[in-house]
Amino acid sequence: MPVLDPNPQNGQKKLLTILGVMLGITIVIGVIATIASP
Repeated sequence: MPVLDPNPQNGQKKLLTILGVMLGITIVIGVIATIASP
């Protein structure tokens, strides 16, 4: 799989989805850590 996707729209959407999932996981971990901390 090439690093630069021949279809920029699809590649950009995939990249945005991955970034969104990573950001969501980071927020969830932060919320859990905040609730778990005394």
